[in-house]
Amino acid sequence: MPPTTACRLFLALIISFGPALLAGSKPKPRPYSSSAQALIDRAFADLDPGKPVVDVHVHAIGLGQDGDGTFVNPEKLSLRHPLKRLETNLYLKATGVEGLAHFDRDYLEVLAARARAFPRPVRLHLLAMDRAYRPDGTPDEARTEFHVPNAYVFAAAARHPDLFVPVMSIHPARKDAIQELEACAAKGGRLLKWLPNAQAIDPADPRFDPFYCRMKDLGVALLTHAGEERAVAVKDAQALGNPLKLRRPLDLGVTVIVAHCASLGRNADLDHPGKAARNFDLFLRLMEDPKYRGRLFGDLSAITQINRLPAPLQTLLARPDLDGRLLNGSDYPLPGVDLIIWTRRLVALRLITAAERKALNEIWKQNPPLFDFVLKRTLKDPKSERRWSADLFQRSPESLPAQ
Repeated sequence: MPPTTACRLFLALIISFGPALLAGSKPKPRPYSSSAQALIDRAFADLDPGKPVVDVHVHAIGLGQDGDGTFVNPEKLSLRHPLKRLETNLYLKATGVEGLAHFDRDYLEVLAARARAFPRPVRLHLLAMDRAYRPDGTPDEARTEFHVPNAYVFAAAARHPDLFVPVMSIHPARKDAIQELEACAAKGGRLLKWLPNAQAIDPADPRFDPFYCRMKDLGVALLTHAGEERAVAVKDAQALGNPLKLRRPLDLGVTVIVAHCASLGRNADLDHPGKAARNFDLFLRLMEDPKYRGRLFGDLSAITQINRLPAPLQTLLARPDLDGRLLNGSDYPLPGVDLIIWTRRLVALRLITAAERKALNEIWKQNPPLFDFVLKRTLKDPKSERRWSADLFQRSPESLPAQ
């Protein structure tokens, strides 16, 4: 049995028989223990009090019951596709929402409540997700796993302007791609999200050059997944996550943030035909190219997940020269899935202590986004005892160079 299939079956069993392992099923806010509170206090102690905590990678999720335009592929909720359904239930339970009657509304309210429970103000960049498109510019509904319209995240940000920052998602093959880009930019959008593997986007396609040039003109940065994608079906399109494909928008002057620092999987080494390399190493190659300094960045979303350990996390913690080019991201709601962040493994790697693990697990049970933040502020390189710098966690995409 392939490892991914075995993992899915294991997750299915957990969902069916172990719902108590999932965060937020019955949230009961209560005071933290003294050890957990001390860890939280330390995580915030050296932050600039005049700036919010910034999270650049928070997923908007919607089932579309209230006519808001959100969409989930029916297969993901169908009894005819039990593994997909069980995976979907795993993610839904991690959100802390009870029941599906008004899931879209409740998801945003739970997220807002969790954000407001931070000791300091927080700004969450809420991600739209465009459909997959065919090369002729028509939507590919069968390939689209889920869809969150730009209008949805802009409306959510308008309801919670102190918390949410809208992030547009526009497939560049759309016939109206540039018009939609201009419309979102006119409403204040300055960040655009892609998941190329799932959306069928080749970042190196020269047909998208006019789109990139308009992004540069409008000061819109690109936040794009790179590396292997496992949370969303990709139909043999992992090559689209090759970090080296991002040279094209970079060479055209677009500011690019590589989600997850491309920390999963392998791809063809386009610089050495016939060879392959870890996506993370290809990302580092781009980061080390002098011509991309000031325009190429990475976000820390998903970097602590068990399937990405240990090398990417260990490398980034040991590289203070990269701190100024990293941004904080949670990949929410995934921090609420206990099965993919193993704090015991982090102790074994000497990145946290056993006492810190106990306190972190307590925080996770009550507030997964806060857990994600405190965990990343607690992680320490075992050799140098260095932690990530405070300003990394308050760096906003809007503050990055526009070109």
